Amino acid sequence: MPVKVKWKTVCLAFLVSVVQLTAGMFVQRHCNHLYPRPDEVIHGVHIESPHIMRKRSVNQPLRILLYYDESVYRLTEEKFQLINNTILPEAVRFWEQALMVRKTENVIRLNRKCVNNQVFYRKGDPHPYCKNACEDRTMCGEVQVPEDHLEACKTCNASGMDCGTGTSVSGVGIEGADFVFYVSAMETERCHKGLTVAYAAHCQQESSLDRPIAGHANLCPESISTKPQELEVLLSTVKHEILHALGFSVSLFAFYRDANGYPLTTREDNGKPRLNEKLQARQWSDKVIKTVIRRNWTVHGAVVDKEVQMMVTPRVVEEVRKHFNCSTLEGAELEDQGEDGTALTHWEKRIFENEAMTGTHTQNPVYSRLTLALMEDTGWYKANYSLAQDLSWGKNLGCDFVTKSCKQWMDMKRAKGQSIHPFCNKVKRDPLETECTDDRSSVALCNLVEHVQPLPTIYQNFDYIPHVTPGREAYYGGSVSLADYCPYIQEFIWRSKSVVIRGSHCQYPENNPHPDKNFALEVYGDNSKCFDHTNQMWEEQTCKQVRQWQHWGSGCYEYSCQNGRLHIIVSNHTYTCYFPGQELVIRLVANGWLHKGVIVCPACEELCGGDGTDEKCKPPSEVPLTVPYHREQLACGGTSTIIGSTATAVITVTVVALLLLIST
Repeated sequence: MPVKVKWKTVCLAFLVSVVQLTAGMFVQRHCNHLYPRPDEVIHGVHIESPHIMRKRSVNQPLRILLYYDESVYRLTEEKFQLINNTILPEAVRFWEQALMVRKTENVIRLNRKCVNNQVFYRKGDPHPYCKNACEDRTMCGEVQVPEDHLEACKTCNASGMDCGTGTSVSGVGIEGADFVFYVSAMETERCHKGLTVAYAAHCQQESSLDRPIAGHANLCPESISTKPQELEVLLSTVKHEILHALGFSVSLFAFYRDANGYPLTTREDNGKPRLNEKLQARQWSDKVIKTVIRRNWTVHGAVVDKEVQMMVTPRVVEEVRKHFNCSTLEGAELEDQGEDGTALTHWEKRIFENEAMTGTHTQNPVYSRLTLALMEDTGWYKANYSLAQDLSWGKNLGCDFVTKSCKQWMDMKRAKGQSIHPFCNKVKRDPLETECTDDRSSVALCNLVEHVQPLPTIYQNFDYIPHVTPGREAYYGGSVSLADYCPYIQEFIWRSKSVVIRGSHCQYPENNPHPDKNFALEVYGDNSKCFDHTNQMWEEQTCKQVRQWQHWGSGCYEYSCQNGRLHIIVSNHTYTCYFPGQELVIRLVANGWLHKGVIVCPACEELCGGDGTDEKCKPPSEVPLTVPYHREQLACGGTSTIIGSTATAVITVTVVALLLLIST
């Protein structure tokens, strides 16, 4: 017997349920690495002779000594415990395991800062001498280097004579370490630029191979979040900043060396590369970074030439060609936007989207083989590639993806009737259509938004956008400027008005919807991934009410890999996928409502059988008739009634009519 539905009840239920949550911010956390200027770095810290260091094997796991400024101890107890017990130890441990160096046999004593940076070098003496006097304090970033870490104050008079240490004495030095990292936690002016959580740089380099041996990081107290769902990004940010101090910096490119320890950039008489006055950094050679002109760069209504800077060191070239499956690629493109702290000191966001060494963290940051290859190409390190994380963005998409504009890429794909993924062209609107990120780690939206002013011509990527008034295309682009305003699928935050409710990353239980609003029966947690829905909205029913939700497209669910098949778990019921594109019809009762929707199976290989731990996926097959999927019933009026096609049709028509009525 069909369920009878009262018009007034349905109308009331629908009005209450119209998108109480809206997808809010696309989160970006910009790196604020301001590379140190030449006068801020002390060169020539003598540890051992160059010929000895060059002969030494690069087989010593990197040892990093942490030294806390007193400001760190002034953090709140919760933040201090997070930084001291979790973030810094884990970040340091990662790089200690990922990188090996030539072992530092001797004690490290850092050089003192000279007054006015005036330094003498005496023939046959590896130690530098200050002209007349040393500074009273030697700083590394915001931190004063302790006297115990410093060499004696070595000075000569204004004529370079009468050299010695006077009454000063050397500190005990730093033993059993290859790099000392000075950490502060001060709310500096730089902390208030963007969403800066931390920044770092090196401050001293040793004399034999120019390797940075001391650096600093400042943590911005007000920006440190202790929320569990933000832990991953905080950890990745600190790892990112440490890497700037270890080698990925404009201020260090000119000091890179080959595998035998010889400079890739010619040195002047003072032993340093030529100074680039405009950049206020030492100028590197084209063995490190090369300028490449991209001809016929297609934008809206024009074809232009685009100049790019490519990292062309040997291992980087090998890895980037392999990643994109492009054997002619010159190297890895560096970021060309942002201020001094962003341009050149990061990978290009457009083509390396979630690589952790791009200039802004937007989602799921990973440290890939490419970044480890760069660290090897410094000539200072060997990399442990087993710790590299998989970068799915752009993988195997070929030369066109990496050498042409995203507009041309999208146009070419559309002309062939193919998906423009990983780019997109959906403007956020009602009804809200979500998707899954490439790696299915998050529910996501296309970050195509309307900007206040027309974008610069070089960043105008559309001739036509669905649901956008013709002639307004120049105002639309991705929300991430560093990605050349190319729109792509991105994680986001659900918010109600200005209050953040939850994120969209599937891994975090904190992102589970409130039970009253969990219309698609999602489950967020360690074993969850994102799965697509069909283009039909999910629906909830009781015997007297119907609710259709105004956002749809994807959701997070637990899954398992067993017997060569992918299994999706919904409300403790298991649904087996037999072929990609298979539609799993869900009919389950939870919280007194019958939830109705459809989940689409991905290819089994996307999630199962690829890591060697699970049985390999079986070939796709038809759904066996002997394995019916679980479907539940509603008990109405004392009898159990399956909500079948007749009642569903009536309810759907009713709600659609109400939708039309409301929209007019």
